[in-house]
Amino acid sequence: MDEERKIVKHGGFRYNNGTKYVGNWNENGHKQGEGHEAYSDGSRYDGEYDEGLFNGLGVLVFADGAKYEGEFFQGWFHGSGIFWRADGMRYEGEFRGGKIWGLGLTTFKDETNGFPRYEGFFKECKLIRKTKCPEAIQKAQKVAFMARTQYDNITV
Repeated sequence: MDEERKIVKHGGFRYNNGTKYVGNWNENGHKQGEGHEAYSDGSRYDGEYDEGLFNGLGVLVFADGAKYEGEFFQGWFHGSGIFWRADGMRYEGEFRGGKIWGLGLTTFKDETNGFPRYEGFFKECKLIRKTKCPEAIQKAQKVAFMARTQYDNITV
């Protein structure tokens, strides 16, 4: 770890907008390493930070009940994970830059996958090419499980 990213303090801070953060800070005053953030709208993030941005494993729960468990990079859903919409639909697979992008599977709220099966390569949240991708789905499930096990149900 280079000097800029060294954790120098652990503590909490309450922002003027009602957001609360408890976790680690680096010498530049940015969130670094593990932390927990509760927003005034009821959303919350529990996971890893780098220079103040979500980065690494984490769980992001939105005020409407939607939820993402998985990998983040520079503040975005990026890598493998699972996203549940508030209406019960979910996507298990790969993400890039905050969007469904890569191999994955959509499951509708009735637990079906559509007909034909809504599985394959997605680009900017749209199914581009149907193909079986069990490895990508299993990886997303594993990463989401790791994030959930490490960060779910933590209070700030």
